[in-house]
Amino acid sequence: MASLSSPPSNSTCVQSGRIRVLKERSRASDGAVGPVVYWMFRDQRIRDNWALIHAIDQGNKANAPVAVAFNLFDQFLGAKARQIGFMLRGLKQLQGDLEETLQIPFLLFQGEAEKTIPDFLRECGASLLVTDFSPLREIQRCKEEICKRVSDLVTIHEVDAHNIVPTWVASEKLEYSAKTIRGKINKRLPEYLIDFPTLQPPSRKWTRATLSTDWDGLIANILRKGAEVPEVEWCEPGEKAAMEVLVGSKNGFLTKRLKGYSADRNNPLKPRGLSCLSPYLHFGQISAQRCALEARRVRKVCPQAVDTFLEELIVRRELADNFCFYQHHYDSLKGAWEWARKTLMDHASDKREHIYTREQLEKAQTADPLWNASQLEMVYHGKMHGFMRMYWAKKILEWTTAPEEALEISIYLNDKYEIDGRDPNGYVGCMWSICGVHDQGWKERPVFGKIRYMNYAGCKRKFDVDGYIAYTKRLVGETKKRKAESLQSQKVKELRS
Repeated sequence: MASLSSPPSNSTCVQSGRIRVLKERSRASDGAVGPVVYWMFRDQRIRDNWALIHAIDQGNKANAPVAVAFNLFDQFLGAKARQIGFMLRGLKQLQGDLEETLQIPFLLFQGEAEKTIPDFLRECGASLLVTDFSPLREIQRCKEEICKRVSDLVTIHEVDAHNIVPTWVASEKLEYSAKTIRGKINKRLPEYLIDFPTLQPPSRKWTRATLSTDWDGLIANILRKGAEVPEVEWCEPGEKAAMEVLVGSKNGFLTKRLKGYSADRNNPLKPRGLSCLSPYLHFGQISAQRCALEARRVRKVCPQAVDTFLEELIVRRELADNFCFYQHHYDSLKGAWEWARKTLMDHASDKREHIYTREQLEKAQTADPLWNASQLEMVYHGKMHGFMRMYWAKKILEWTTAPEEALEISIYLNDKYEIDGRDPNGYVGCMWSICGVHDQGWKERPVFGKIRYMNYAGCKRKFDVDGYIAYTKRLVGETKKRKAESLQSQKVKELRS
């Protein structure tokens, strides 16, 4: 059981509220203090990373070296080449930067983290393990098992470097909606939305031998195994690319695209009206705190756009983490509010105009051209527009035999094709659309009950539906053409060799 009692504030340059003690060493070491290991997984960056800052700080205080370990979960929750390829390319850059700028080794393990991490801690005689925070069940279970397996000489600290206000600080309970958590988060922002300290290399260097990683071979193998969902070209991985998307001089969100954010973000025909930061936030290649700090600096230029962006970046993202952290059934009908479960069950046997299988939905074989377009955008582009994701999930509820099936299919498709799948935001997005989480009851109607309803006619009133369908057809056509050209080029190379 994690404890909120953490190292006293004078023992670390990271705020004590950001750290939870998962395990306290129960006996002292006979010799020198062992190394500090940072097990990185959710926050895959060097810059603006409170967990890395804490690991280096604790290492310096104990005159101990620091290493970063990463465990590659093979096809974690259905991830394919699209997601793992993006992640590994970012990690390859990270390793080079980490070893060059901070002289900290980066060790990549493959297999079950419950085994690889404790084994490494034992081999190097570590005294402290620092880990990222994630509210997802699989990660929580993994940490519990690691706590059981490590030596009594090891302390384990969990650091929330993903949220601006740490999840357990923002609220100690499951929040009902954005309205109930907004004030709590805003109250703590002055304390937590602060500048980051300058990161310095550890005072004691790592001297143990470390295995090198064959990045090119590893990436090629992952791309081959997950080829069913290929990589996308529109977002370049890594910390540098993430900062370019945020504040770049060519097409950065805050420097070039901010002005139209409030008006354009709900128009599926204007994908560049969005920040385009979600892949980087999901993989932790950029800090939400950095995004907020940079946005506040330009607030005078576009106050409404910045306020809207900060609401999404802070309140909505942290509400999603709150839900997944405090609601164990965050991807199940069991996790819905009682009123929503009742109304969905009351209407579970209502007659549906259409019933589609998972395979038909995955192949965009429905009678609704708008829905088909949104599904194809996700399959080929790796990112469905946020407005369309609501419509898309609600139609799945309308076209399947039961709400449980609708939720299962929506999560399956989201996690398989979205570059930022397997994320609290994705689970909450599906739960909001299908199970009314963080929403209220609306006028009762067939199939939906009191769950908020969306339809084709409503979309036509909000944006150019025909234009969006045409845009998606062009997108799919261009993607298929590039793939064909790439395959042809590859065949030519093989013939020449």
